[in-house]
Parts: sequence; C-alpha cells; structure tokens
Amino acid sequence: MNQPTPGTPSLLRAINDRAALQALLERGPLTRPEIGALTGLSKPTASQLLVRLQEAGLVVLSGIREGLPGRTAEVYQLNPDAAHVAALDVTPAHIDVRVADLTGATIGEHRLPTPGRPGDEVVDRVRAALEGAGAPAGLRRAVIGVQGALDPGTGRLGYATSKDMPGWHIPNLVPTLSEGLGIQISVENNVNLVAQAEQAHGVGHGHQDFVLLWADEGLGSALVIGGRLHRGATGGAGEVGYMPAPGAPTAREAGRYANHGYQALTGGPAVLKILRSYGLRGATSAQAVRNAVQAAGNTTTTTAAAKRADDARAGLRDIAARLAVGLASITSVVDPELIVLTGGTLLAGGDTLRELVEHELHALTIPRPPLLLSTVEGNPVLAGALDLALRATRDEVFGSTVPS
Repeated sequence: MNQPTPGTPSLLRAINDRAALQALLERGPLTRPEIGALTGLSKPTASQLLVRLQEAGLVVLSGIREGLPGRTAEVYQLNPDAAHVAALDVTPAHIDVRVADLTGATIGEHRLPTPGRPGDEVVDRVRAALEGAGAPAGLRRAVIGVQGALDPGTGRLGYATSKDMPGWHIPNLVPTLSEGLGIQISVENNVNLVAQAEQAHGVGHGHQDFVLLWADEGLGSALVIGGRLHRGATGGAGEVGYMPAPGAPTAREAGRYANHGYQALTGGPAVLKILRSYGLRGATSAQAVRNAVQAAGNTTTTTAAAKRADDARAGLRDIAARLAVGLASITSVVDPELIVLTGGTLLAGGDTLRELVEHELHALTIPRPPLLLSTVEGNPVLAGALDLALRATRDEVFGSTVPS
C-alpha cells in the first residue's frame, strides 16, 4: 500500500503563503494576528511568512491600527503593483481596453477606434490600445475577446470572416501577439467571456451547468458544463448563429458564412424585419424591441393605441417563438440548470420578452430550465476577460515564493 508523501518544508511554506495572500485579497488589509487567525498559523510562523512575502514584493505595510491604550498593530495588504493585467474587447469598429492591478482595481481604460484599418497591423493596434489605457511597462498578461473562436489545432481564428475581424486571420495568432507585445496573451471568444463574467459576478454564479445566449446584431452562445467553459474541438462550441433552424436557409443554400440558420431566423436584421411587419421600427434591433415592449404595455383605450399594442405583443411573440426554436435544440442536448439571456435585443426586451421566450421554450422541450436576464453591468466582455487574466496571474504570482 502506497503511503502519502509527507509535505516538504518548502511546500508547506508555499501553501501557507498562498493562504495568506488569498486572505489579504478577499479581506483587505489585515494585521499579523488576523492573518494568523485566518490561516491557523502561530504568531512566529505568521511573522516569518510576512517577512518572506514582503521580501518577494507581494505584501506591503499599509499603516498602523490603533488598539487598546499603548498598543498598536501593523497592517499589511496585498501589493497591488506586484502584477498588472489587461482585458481587451475587439470589434470591427474599435478595441476597448481595461488595465487592472493585482487586486483587480482598474487603473486605466481606453477605446481605440479601428474602422478601415489595414489588415496587417494587428500587433500595432493592440499595442496602441494598451498604451492608450496607460498599461505599465511590466504588464504581465492580456486576455483578448474576439468575435470568433481560436482553433487550438491550427492556431487560427475561425467562425468569423476577414470582414468581421480584419487583420486577425493570421497563422499563429497568439504567438505572434505574445512575441510582438512581450507579454502573455490569450485569445477567447467574446460570448465565452460574457459567460465567464456571468459565472463570476452574475446570475450564473453557483451554477455548474448553464447556457448563455447572446442576441444582438449577431447571435452567439456559451456553454458552462461542470463549472467550466466548454469550447469544443475547434473552439466553436456555442457558435449557434450557424446552427440550422426550421424556416431559415441552410449553409448549402446561402453559403458557409452567409446569412443562414439561427442567425437568419432571429439575428438583428431579422428582428428589425419582423417588427417592421407589425408596424414597429427602430434604428437597431434593440431599439425596435424596446419600442415594441413600450407599445405592448400601453393601456390607452383608443382604437389605434389598442391595435398598436396588440401588434406589438404579436411581434414580440413572433420573436420569442423564433428564439425558442434555437434554444430548444440546445436545451435538448445540454439539459442545463439555467439559461442566461443577454445582448442588446434580449436586454431591451426585459422581463416581457424573457417571459415570452421561456413560455415558448417550455412548450417545446421536456427539460424546462428557468430563463434569467444577465445582471452583469458595463461591458461584460471586458469583465470576463479581466476575470480570466486575474485568475491566471494570481495563480502564478501567489506561487512565486515556491523555491525553484
């Protein structure tokens, strides 16, 4: 019978260091006795630990806390400048950037417009975006959200055309960016990053299996299975815009990357067309849906207002039925605990559209997961990218006191 290998002193120190750093991250500034109490360490061991972490540049003295008469205690905090990370959201029109320190505090943000940029400047564009956000010279890692999916087998971006992502369809995309910028780079599908943000900060928190549907001008979804993002063999899990759907043209009829499938059934242009047929308009699908919800809720008793309200409700039911067709296919295969709805079209519809989609979905499938609207505020792509960047960097930094 194999006996467990006893922990070496260096391994035990590393475990204690990580526990103390995690406590400082979660609780904020702490005194030595507080660190000892939270980690279960003796006073001498806690003192040695703090000296070690200060020498490694991971912990700094942040002040003195007054206690009982004649007694004071030094207060320590995680060194925010021990590492910096960046999150980027890349679209055809611009690159949004957020830079944060090791604690997660934002130190800079920037939007770099990129319309009509030549396709061979991807490294220069990312560098300019980072510089605009004030990224420090010692930036450690950046996670980049893109409209597409990186194929781990080829290293190339797929599920997006060169028109959608000009300049990003190059061989060895991640090594090219990492070497050109001198930092660790990860490239992730933007809807996957929204799901990451939802799992960390939104209604997906605490759920091991959920589906996120993003509906705006384009459609996309993300799958969280067993608490982890499921990306698929080619990185394309969740690319439901291309999924065949009843009543919509197929790839065989329209072309591989043309408007077909679920996207043709209920993408932004389809939503505008549907609502126009009911007499409702808007500059974008989100605005048109918002106008429809407002009209549907109008209780004015005039004949014209009542007809407009009826038409608006019918239009919203039409959209909900189309959205439910795609969700039914996903639900039948994945059987999720929860479906999270987000993106401009769905958020503009609020609970009115959510309830209609849920009703239609539950009429089509045996599993009946609840549908909830996203609660992540601001740019969820940046939030998810920053969360991934911080997690990976903290794993590295918090283990940096382990002797080599």
